[in-house]
Amino acid sequence: MKSILILGLLVPSMLIAQEIKVPLGFRVTEIAKDQGSARHITVSKQGHVYAKLSKLKDGNGIVQLKDTDQDGVFNEQTLFASYPGTGIMIDGEYLYASSNKGVFRYALNAKGEVADFNKPETIVDGLPDHGRDNAKPFVFDQGKKHIYVTIGSWNDPCRVPGTGQGMNPCAILDSAGGVWQFDANKLNQGFKDGVRYATGLKNAVGITWNPQTQSLFAMAHGRGQFHDFYPQYYTPQQSQELPAEAMYEFKKAGDDAGWPYIYYDQKQNKKIVAPEYGGDGKKTGGEKALNPVVAFPAHMGPNDILFYQGNQFPARYKHGAFIAFHGQSSELKKGYLVAFVPFKNGKPSGKWEIFADNFAGTDLVKPTGPIEHRPCGLAEGPDGSLYVSDDLGGSIYRIQFKK
Repeated sequence: MKSILILGLLVPSMLIAQEIKVPLGFRVTEIAKDQGSARHITVSKQGHVYAKLSKLKDGNGIVQLKDTDQDGVFNEQTLFASYPGTGIMIDGEYLYASSNKGVFRYALNAKGEVADFNKPETIVDGLPDHGRDNAKPFVFDQGKKHIYVTIGSWNDPCRVPGTGQGMNPCAILDSAGGVWQFDANKLNQGFKDGVRYATGLKNAVGITWNPQTQSLFAMAHGRGQFHDFYPQYYTPQQSQELPAEAMYEFKKAGDDAGWPYIYYDQKQNKKIVAPEYGGDGKKTGGEKALNPVVAFPAHMGPNDILFYQGNQFPARYKHGAFIAFHGQSSELKKGYLVAFVPFKNGKPSGKWEIFADNFAGTDLVKPTGPIEHRPCGLAEGPDGSLYVSDDLGGSIYRIQFKK
């Protein structure tokens, strides 16, 4: 598929997004709109923005936005890549992007632009894609020795079809439900070339490498349907409020978050045996499974995580974690937001907080209209600005701090 170049203002003017609520001193600008299902994003040293689309737009799956005259307004859009997907990032001399089956790279020229839109190289391909939770987000370690790729499970609780019992052992874990490690500098790898690095993750769309701890962090999507299948153990309300959406830190190969055998109950602050494996909502288990670094309310859909390294924001944000939540909590009546967790010495130093809110554009307690925007991807710009993508309305926002 050939690239499509569109010249002209993407947004008639730099729109200050007043409806997005941020802390005092911060400003939100909508720098692009109508970009389609913009999932993860990345920003070059020159300020070019690349967004990966989960659904093709005019037959293309990547959007490149450029401010060619450096006036703060994006005036050139290029569409390229014939595959949908979620992951995208710039590292060194390449732009990397993923389909739902693999990861590819495009060489960058001296100006930091893609040299040839039609000649990607394959890092890894042929990864499992069963149509559900099939995104392949990825990240590199500090020395770019390895690339880590999520392979999500298409079976929410690893339940035997037509029964209330779980597969024991869960055969899905051999090829999904975790993060696989591949050689970051070797081309044309297949699934067999990878190593299962982190396991026990039903699906982790948001993964990142923390340079302070030199470890992999992942935001786990929790399972659901407790009351639907096990009304003897769970009320409808419990089904809405459990289990936690959790942040995990993986320090070594083989670290296990416990799915599908256990889940984390943020109400009891315990690892609970899943009902498919003999649990009743109270029985604890998973002694060898990791404890979450942070536990969030259920069903908020964390789709990206970023540890802030810039200097533009106040000092308390340095090395802290931003998380883009793609869904909402029926318990809190909150969602479609960007949260922040302060970190110190590689560990949370305070409770999680809402950083940017009201992307929904409607009151979630008493909605008066449809959801307008869903935060999905996060990126840090060269000046320390925070970029947020929206895969519902197709907007891209830049959050800046002004003293």
